[in-house]
Amino acid sequence: MTKETFRNKGGKENLKDGKKRTNSSRRWLLRQLNDPYVQEAKSRGYRSRAAFKLIDINEKFHILKSGAVVIDLGAAPGGWTQVSLQKVGPKGKVIAIDLQEIETIPEAEILQGDFMEEEVMQNLLSLLPNKADVVLSDMAAPACGMTDVDHLRIMALVEMVFDFCFLALKPGGSMVSKVLRGGTEAKLLQKMKQCFTKVVHFKPPSSRASSAEIYLVAVGFRPEKAVSE
Repeated sequence: MTKETFRNKGGKENLKDGKKRTNSSRRWLLRQLNDPYVQEAKSRGYRSRAAFKLIDINEKFHILKSGAVVIDLGAAPGGWTQVSLQKVGPKGKVIAIDLQEIETIPEAEILQGDFMEEEVMQNLLSLLPNKADVVLSDMAAPACGMTDVDHLRIMALVEMVFDFCFLALKPGGSMVSKVLRGGTEAKLLQKMKQCFTKVVHFKPPSSRASSAEIYLVAVGFRPEKAVSE
């Protein structure tokens, strides 16, 4: 229990500091205080509860293996990078990039910038010993509250990650990217199914039930199967 909370009869924490907050900020803070994944992330030293989403994905699909090379796009604050480092071990390599600054994570290569900009991309690719085994993306475009617009924005990000795979992902590799409830746009999904042996949508148990996020998991990259338009 923090100094700002007290525990009610149901065992949950409530605020007691008397600070004025909007209803939405109050709900968010209480949710954080009562979220077991937030508390577990703190106890394990993870930078965010999102770390458990990647743990869930990996337990289901076994994409992070010892010695693997991983690119973590949109990595801030670094929870997925931390999990990736644990899974690939000292013989592996993890490259993390985000528009925001990421505090140093020992053993990870960290870049700041837009991975689709030519100079940044070339810098990123130069860090690869070969091509990557896994490309991860927990990126999400800023939400505007309009479902159709938010869906289009995140689909644009997924398509960028997919295109990036042709530059950075080795044959047989895997890609994970966040999408929203309703899944991936049909045309993009069809293209991905041509280029991966398995493409599925998965909602990790650690993802909040109220969240619209799900993840697109694609394994067995086959770049030679790409069909030009």
